[in-house]
Amino acid sequence: MALTEWTRSMEWLAAASEDPRACKEEWQNGNTGVTLLAAGRFWDVLIVPEELGLRVAGLLDELPLLNPGPSLFDARRRRVGFFLPPEPEAVWIGTGVRHLGKGTWIAAPAPHCRWGALRWLCPPDGTGTLTMPEVMEVALQRCTTELSRVHGTPVRAAGG
Repeated sequence: MALTEWTRSMEWLAAASEDPRACKEEWQNGNTGVTLLAAGRFWDVLIVPEELGLRVAGLLDELPLLNPGPSLFDARRRRVGFFLPPEPEAVWIGTGVRHLGKGTWIAAPAPHCRWGALRWLCPPDGTGTLTMPEVMEVALQRCTTELSRVHGTPVRAAGG
């Protein structure tokens, strides 16, 4: 990640902190390199189980002409979080799926962190790029279908 992109990413991400200066200081010189950021203001986070999330992240990364938003991998909790536009009325349904919006917080490493138990699969680019909900929904459906074939479990049709 180039220095200007890293700086832009750090500024964008730190803006969600109650204290952006302390947030950036922790990322650059702190003990943990992880800070708490408020969801629901600039972005929401959709958290999904690891196997599904890694598959979705791979699919989003491979799609031509699509610039996916940030995605964060938590290896300890075995979850992947995708940054989406804030939608207070959004409802996401699925086993192990959790939508974080206003009034919730996430732990986030520095934008350049691509290693460790908490790391970026797709780091923020600093421009505010987020994954569109429609794209996320299609990617989740496709990857869920693929996983059901791999595991030999049928996928139930919506509304069925």
